[in-house]
Amino acid sequence: MNTQSNAVPGPPLDSSVVPPAAMSETRPWYWSVRRELWENRSIYIAPLAAAAVAMLAFLISLIGLPSMRDLAPLDPAHQPGDLVQPYGHAAWLIMVTALIVGVFYSLDALHSERRDRSILFWKSLPVSDLTTVLAKASIPLLVLPVLVFAITVIVQLIMLLLSTAVLLMSGGGVVMLWTRLPLFQMELVTLYGATVLALWYAPIYGWLLLVSGWARRAPFLWAVLPPLAIGVFEKIAFHTSYFGSLLQDRLVGFAAGAFDLKDKSGVPVDPHFIPLTQLAPGRFLSGPSLWIGLIIAAALLAATVRLRRYREPI
Repeated sequence: MNTQSNAVPGPPLDSSVVPPAAMSETRPWYWSVRRELWENRSIYIAPLAAAAVAMLAFLISLIGLPSMRDLAPLDPAHQPGDLVQPYGHAAWLIMVTALIVGVFYSLDALHSERRDRSILFWKSLPVSDLTTVLAKASIPLLVLPVLVFAITVIVQLIMLLLSTAVLLMSGGGVVMLWTRLPLFQMELVTLYGATVLALWYAPIYGWLLLVSGWARRAPFLWAVLPPLAIGVFEKIAFHTSYFGSLLQDRLVGFAAGAFDLKDKSGVPVDPHFIPLTQLAPGRFLSGPSLWIGLIIAAALLAATVRLRRYREPI
């Protein structure tokens, strides 16, 4: 016996359910950066280790801190340089350490995932190659400068508090320390210097990331030897060194562009204490070398994104 179905089509059962909101465009990048920090702990351990070394050296130097009262008869214009030397040394040590970390991280960022074959897993996730490369580039260009500034501020504040405690116990010149130490200016100079280094070295980081995604072995040699070979070839063949001058300017040229290294009377400034009046952000940001470098960095990152789409495990 045939039976006729009385079922009547109706609305979907879950018609009242609101679809989830679209994922934010920056959320994959944010979690990709967090992954880099989780997988590469040297990003923050190395600067912290440099800060610990600076603190240990400063603790040893506190033995001679009561002699600061001998600075009182000196010209106040010369006192800041003597007071800020340990603070400046700590900032430079942390900054140089972070710079080294950024170089070696960039060389290993894309090479390591191909070496351990984890690239197959990461490519299976809904994260684009552009997001992955930008997250890796953000470590030396954004994360490390912020870490340098934060760690330096904390270290210098601890140094100031320790100095105050020792001077109070010895009856030294606490007032001179707090009135003559340009702590706020030092923090601004540190933030400015970390930003300048990140922007100026952007094409170097871009080149290292490109080599990291291309080289099958020894990415450090592939990153260093071709520029050296080009410089040597130019010197032998044409007796010129234009390429070598470009490399030298990219490595150390930021100082002349971002800072006034001499005061109005032509006397070189103390590298341990650079006053705010000696900063030249306008000249640095308007210089063609900076923008040419940023354009080259963008081109290198674009090439890195395209390269990663077709790279396979080593």
